[in-house]
Amino acid sequence: MNTAAKLSAYGAALALVAGGAWVAGTAVGPFPGPAAEAHGGEEAAHGDVHGGTVAAVADHQPGGLASAAGGYTLTPAGTTLTPGATTKFTFTITGPDGAAVTAYDVEHEKRMHFIVVRRDNAGYQHLHPDLAADGTWTVPVTVADAGSYRAFADFTPSGGQAQTLGIDLVAPGLFQPVDHPESRVADVDGYRVRLDGDLIPGRSSRLTVTVTKAGRAVTDLQPYLGAFGHLVALRGGDLGYLHVHPDGEPGDGKTPAGPGVTFFAEVPSAGTYRLFLDFRHDGVVRTAAFTAATGAGDRP
Repeated sequence: MNTAAKLSAYGAALALVAGGAWVAGTAVGPFPGPAAEAHGGEEAAHGDVHGGTVAAVADHQPGGLASAAGGYTLTPAGTTLTPGATTKFTFTITGPDGAAVTAYDVEHEKRMHFIVVRRDNAGYQHLHPDLAADGTWTVPVTVADAGSYRAFADFTPSGGQAQTLGIDLVAPGLFQPVDHPESRVADVDGYRVRLDGDLIPGRSSRLTVTVTKAGRAVTDLQPYLGAFGHLVALRGGDLGYLHVHPDGEPGDGKTPAGPGVTFFAEVPSAGTYRLFLDFRHDGVVRTAAFTAATGAGDRP
């Protein structure tokens, strides 16, 4: 298959080829078959209730690789962003009947989770658009730099199944791709966040993030979107989208408010994943980013 065909097959708008950077539009590896999904243990018991990742594995594809799936289509009013400025971005979701969807279930306190990230995994944003009566979603999007971006709409239409649709956006201009070497420790605003656990393709993987500040454990994390942490994982290469949430919830009498937050995630194939953790403390939501390879184990 030639390069143009590969890019078409995976819906990529840009290939990043600078010194081992993430490459959009290339396959990451074979997707596991049904046999790979047969597993047991504690992780298996959690596989069908955390973040909807089992459905992605069962379909042999993560979410967000297409703008249309399951009878639903994401249609933006435009696909151009202006670097350094705020764009009033609007879009609709049409259903199997071709009409704009106007009723959505509330999932994790919102009817729509809208993720924007540059294709080299820089500039990550987790946004929540507003819905008009006619089914039009509106959200201000601000990108600092030029480049090709991927936007994901994560939603559940009322009476339907959870969906994640993706589209490419472009911010015109020259840019330098950013490489992300493997790292399981992130420093953000004086906080240090560590990611522990194995990402094992085709099975539920237990991940734990631990939050400290100035060397002390943070034990009073505040709920954000109904949880003590919110994790999004993107597969290297095609930005396949996995949306996972922690084990337990605030106020359930058994889930501590830090320093550790446990997640159960399923990755559909071997490779490298970029993970983004949103957490709230002292009234501010911060994002810690990690890069982890499948089977890498616990390491700094």
